[in-house]
Amino acid sequence: MKRDCTLVLLTLNEIDGLKLLWEQIPIDKFATVLAVDGGSTDGTRAFLEARGVPILDQPIAGRGVAFRVAAEASSDARIVYYSPDGNEDPADIERLDDLLLAGNDLAIASRFARGSVNEETGWVRPRARVNQTLSWMANSLFNYGETVTDTINGFRAMHRQAFLDMDTSVKRFPIEYQISIRAMRRRWKIAELATVEGQRAGGESKAISWPVGKDHLKVLLTELPGSRLFS
Repeated sequence: MKRDCTLVLLTLNEIDGLKLLWEQIPIDKFATVLAVDGGSTDGTRAFLEARGVPILDQPIAGRGVAFRVAAEASSDARIVYYSPDGNEDPADIERLDDLLLAGNDLAIASRFARGSVNEETGWVRPRARVNQTLSWMANSLFNYGETVTDTINGFRAMHRQAFLDMDTSVKRFPIEYQISIRAMRRRWKIAELATVEGQRAGGESKAISWPVGKDHLKVLLTELPGSRLFS
């Protein structure tokens, strides 16, 4: 029996990752598999079409928009978001859904939980440090439960209708941060899965450090009136 869950492939010029990972993605285990594509020009769309994966287009660019487009198009109870770029381990896709089936409201593949591996190596890991700092701020201001070690990773699973009811507003990359903060504010049960983050398969990361970091801070400030400071 297939899972009552939609697997969403988030793509923007990910042909290298798709070719590398396709056989490892548990396509046949999910009731629905669809892609939300941000305008690929490298053969990504043809690759998916040849394998029968429906492709949804976005009215405007942005990862946050892609999250909502997928949720609105799905009719399944749960949804897993996966980017086939080489960073995210396809072996964790079903494990994230299992965490929802176990009674959690939000499941996140954490790059910083005990036993995880972050793609950055060496003593200086600027992206990891920024991510951990943003997570510390979110936990300090909004969290009433267990500490969430990775509030930013987009490799995650949620109950579809609960996500839609959250009424997110972010258009681009900080969508994950807004979801994590609003989940904390709502006292959702959040579970993390220690993941092994691989190296990007090809192309360049879509997350440019300074603009994306600045946008995360904007989200934090926007959500601040709902923080524990004002409760």
